[in-house]
Amino acid sequence: MPLSFHWCSRIYDAQIPPVVYLSGVLMFVAGLATVQAHNVWRRDWTVLVTLSGWFLLLLGLFRMFAAGLYQRGSASASATVFMMLEGILFVVGLSMTIKAYSR
Repeated sequence: MPLSFHWCSRIYDAQIPPVVYLSGVLMFVAGLATVQAHNVWRRDWTVLVTLSGWFLLLLGLFRMFAAGLYQRGSASASATVFMMLEGILFVVGLSMTIKAYSR
């Protein structure tokens, strides 16, 4: 039986624009806090923290001011796109966690 990720492509269909807006506010606040506390541009792994903060800040702004557009775009994307993006985010988060807790 092959593994199906069909549910993943429909996970964002039920979101209404106010929910997308609320998650955008939360992303914006988290990104702003990260950028304020850690805006370091060095040539090592810590730049991932800064980049993730800026990414959250910009994605939060986009979700706040274009909630309907974001909802329509995510509803029309395929499950493969979602799985690739979530895989990339998992690898970045895992590498930051390993680097942060290693000596």
